[in-house]
Amino acid sequence: MPKTDFVESGVGAIHYGQIYTFYGTWTTETKSFVASQTAARLAKVDPGDVIITNTSENLDDVGKAVAWLGSEQIVTGGHATVFKHSLDPKYVAYWLQTPDFFAQKKRLATGTKVIDVSAKSLGRITMPVPPLEVQREIVRVLDTFTELEARRRQYAHYRDALLTFPEGGVRWATLGGISLLAISGATPLSTRLDYYGGGIPWLRTQEVRYADINQTEVTITDAGLKNSAARWVPTDSVIVAISGAGVTRGRVAVNKIPLTTNQHCCSLTIDPDKAHFRFVYYWLVDRYDDLRSMGQGNRSDLNVGIIKAFPIALPPLEEQARIVAILDRFDALVNDLSSGLPAELAARRKQYEYYRDRLLTFKEAAA
Repeated sequence: MPKTDFVESGVGAIHYGQIYTFYGTWTTETKSFVASQTAARLAKVDPGDVIITNTSENLDDVGKAVAWLGSEQIVTGGHATVFKHSLDPKYVAYWLQTPDFFAQKKRLATGTKVIDVSAKSLGRITMPVPPLEVQREIVRVLDTFTELEARRRQYAHYRDALLTFPEGGVRWATLGGISLLAISGATPLSTRLDYYGGGIPWLRTQEVRYADINQTEVTITDAGLKNSAARWVPTDSVIVAISGAGVTRGRVAVNKIPLTTNQHCCSLTIDPDKAHFRFVYYWLVDRYDDLRSMGQGNRSDLNVGIIKAFPIALPPLEEQARIVAILDRFDALVNDLSSGLPAELAARRKQYEYYRDRLLTFKEAAA
């Protein structure tokens, strides 16, 4: 099925190369079509079938698959195997992404420049087959993660688009120039137990997680506040993690309560006559990599001076408010879906791949 066979409309067709570059785990529509006379000589794909690639230039891509969930029969061409079965098609497609499948296909692959796993070789691969209701429950959980990731990508795309302005089209300033207050916090002496457990919220860097802060995990006392350099941070400030392990440095949050912070946080109280505080928050979310790259010293830490000097584009306040309203809706969609994950999975906060591999790993039943 060369791509020269494609027409504007006709019988739906999936080219094996598109499985690498266009399709995800499953699809209900095809990107391409062929004429009915061309389709007559091609491999038929019925609803529920899974199309698996046989050939690629690398081992990772060979064996990639897409489940066809459309309502009509479509076709595929060479370098693809049509797997017809009685399983949940999404379950099959998800299992074909696991390390178990990878290990088996690696042993069966041939070639060097072009890697091939033939249909006959694919037929030798064994896969776990739990009861259909278990397959469907696995699919339900993995679909939730897949949808969440898709929404996150869409959210990031629109955020980037909304926060990109033509050169010369808006006024620019620094974060320090639009802030009424820009401070770091402090840590009361840890050996003084009477400094902790009071009624003053005290934010640590690891709690800065791209979310509104309504409470803190640790509190300090009036004595702890008085005998340290910690300071009160007004509500609706933009808080930046200026140091921390892994991806923490450069993360931001907004406090919905007055609080104090440790010395590894920079708190920006934004002048409402110059900028919307949530516009500043989204700007820093979008510029995470740029901000992190400005770190200094052996640990590449940020500091209040670096944060204050960081540039920001400033469209009119009404335009900032419009952008904030759009991004708030996207943010709510992503957060609503996150909270909808099964509790036992969400609590672990593990990556999608962890759940996929764990859910799709079974002990082989005795014969």
